[in-house]
Amino acid sequence: MRDETLYSQPPAPRRSEARRRRRAHWWPVAGALLLLGLLLFLGWGARERFLPVEVGTRAPDFAARDLDGAPVSLGELRGEVVLLNVWATWCPPCIEEMPSMQRLHERLGPEGLRVVAVSVDAAPGARDAVGRPGGNVRTFVDEFGITFDIWRDSAGEIQRIYRTTGIPESFVIDRDGVIIKKVIGATEWDAETNIELIRRLLRGS
Repeated sequence: MRDETLYSQPPAPRRSEARRRRRAHWWPVAGALLLLGLLLFLGWGARERFLPVEVGTRAPDFAARDLDGAPVSLGELRGEVVLLNVWATWCPPCIEEMPSMQRLHERLGPEGLRVVAVSVDAAPGARDAVGRPGGNVRTFVDEFGITFDIWRDSAGEIQRIYRTTGIPESFVIDRDGVIIKKVIGATEWDAETNIELIRRLLRGS
């Protein structure tokens, strides 16, 4: 007589033990692969936050307020050639280049150029992150006779979105929303090189 329990059952635990060992071996590998996939997914989704805002990249949209407090955004200007400037009333180089921006506006505004200067001054009566008092942007505009668009971003979100290194910082944006020129610091905006570049963009050539 053959004892089935004696002769057929013992191999099963050995097979079961082998399976357990294989599973124990692969669990760390599967966990590592899952973690790697998750990190890659999160990194891909966040990549835009770390890409530099440079010439040839699309100008990020942002929201601000005009001097009357109405909401405005860069996206509303899609299809237009835009000179976007980031500035503040407490910034000497910003003040230095304002007259040339006004002259550029007077010269090329009638041809379709939109000049938009976004103030990052804190609101009047408030202070910014480093303790500077808020500037009276409207008084500044009146004193300098500025007639192009002035927007306000008291929280300075545009600096985070555009990853500016300081102010003034300016971007020439074509009709497709692509940055064509980036300038860090003050410049003469009505210089012939700038006039020629912007005219080419206005003509679409």
